[in-house]
Amino acid sequence: MSGRQIARDFGISRDSVAKMLAYSEPPGYRRTAPIRRPKLDAFIGQIDRWLAEDKARPRKQRHTAKRIFERLRDECGFDGGYTIVKDYVRLRKRTGREMFVPLSHPAGHAQADFGEALVVIGGAEQKAHFFAFDLPHSDACYVRAYPAATTEAW
Repeated sequence: MSGRQIARDFGISRDSVAKMLAYSEPPGYRRTAPIRRPKLDAFIGQIDRWLAEDKARPRKQRHTAKRIFERLRDECGFDGGYTIVKDYVRLRKRTGREMFVPLSHPAGHAQADFGEALVVIGGAEQKAHFFAFDLPHSDACYVRAYPAATTEAW
């Protein structure tokens, strides 16, 4: 079927059909321009300063989005809404947070790999093939180098 025929049968534009054919999965929405917050842009520097100062304070004494909104309104003359302040603070706190995934290595599981390395033996540089075996639970490892990558190498 042609793209024109598909568009006609499903009642969608030919551009939409072309996108569907170009991607195996829908690409999703992509923002074309950065987010503009005309009422908030003048106060972003102040919000960032408060959030930077909060890093040195105990957790219970840090600013919440609501408290930042109240201070902006009362001290700085901010006339915007709470939602744009809340969204900005959430974005700033999320980007500043360090993330990690804890590793878990059950006992009895191992990792093995083969590779090549340049080694110096008797003053001459040559390629050696190696086998590396690792037990991450106990941090034990075993590495052995061979002159060739064959089953007969001892």
